[in-house]
Amino acid sequence: MTAETDSTDPTDLSVAQERAARLAEESARAAGVRLRTVEGVAPLAAVADYFSDVWRTPRSSPPLPAEVLHSVVHAGGAVHAAYTADGGRLAGACAAVFGPPAEADAYSLLAAADPGLGPVVKQAQRAWLLGRGARTLRWTFDPLVARNARFNLVKLGATGTEYLVDFYGPMADGVNDGDESDRLTVTWNLVAPRRPPAPATVRTAETSTAPDGGPLARRSLDDRTLWCRVPHDVVALRATDPALALRWRHAVREVFTKAFAEGFTATAMSRDGWYTLTREEVAPA
Repeated sequence: MTAETDSTDPTDLSVAQERAARLAEESARAAGVRLRTVEGVAPLAAVADYFSDVWRTPRSSPPLPAEVLHSVVHAGGAVHAAYTADGGRLAGACAAVFGPPAEADAYSLLAAADPGLGPVVKQAQRAWLLGRGARTLRWTFDPLVARNARFNLVKLGATGTEYLVDFYGPMADGVNDGDESDRLTVTWNLVAPRRPPAPATVRTAETSTAPDGGPLARRSLDDRTLWCRVPHDVVALRATDPALALRWRHAVREVFTKAFAEGFTATAMSRDGWYTLTREEVAPA
């Protein structure tokens, strides 16, 4: 049955789960990897080591230790992993737990993948969660990392719904060290992922200046759209000029906290590093 002739209800959970499972399988096949839910001491330890390598921490201090991954699985959550078909090398993984049952909500603790494999592991996670009744999945990421914003908001169709100031406090890994740990919460509709808005081709005059001297934020004339720019590669910037990276953190934080207080959500990220934040039209009083 093709999408054009499919008359089933797109909000039906079983239909969504079937489609998600098919998409995960097709994505894995196209990427040349195999997907598995991970259990057991050695496989979970390997996932913990993989996370350590991605976040540049000693393997003795991974972002999610193997014992925590064991607890995730024991509590009814899941760890998914992608393995290369030619030798079984671990190439991506993610872990999720369930939120309040009444909300059919789940929470992704951590996810990482080799280039091009991010959608594969997230679709596997999505299919598994839909099969167990979840309808939404939430997680956080660093809002200054433009490539992650584009993946979450555009590739997956999630929405940035909450801005968290210095969420974790000081972090001592090789990616975040020296910065404050602001995070953007995204919410992913697992049943019917949102279609991101078409990228804007015209923006209004800048309303503020970024730490590099260029424009930081712009606002539409109807006050329903706001754009905010982030650095091209904040991880590299932290290594070469941590003071400048921290100024970017504070500048973007000011834009986002004010925007979220006004009812905006983050809905897209352009290839040149501009967030799109939108809000519904406010009815006159």
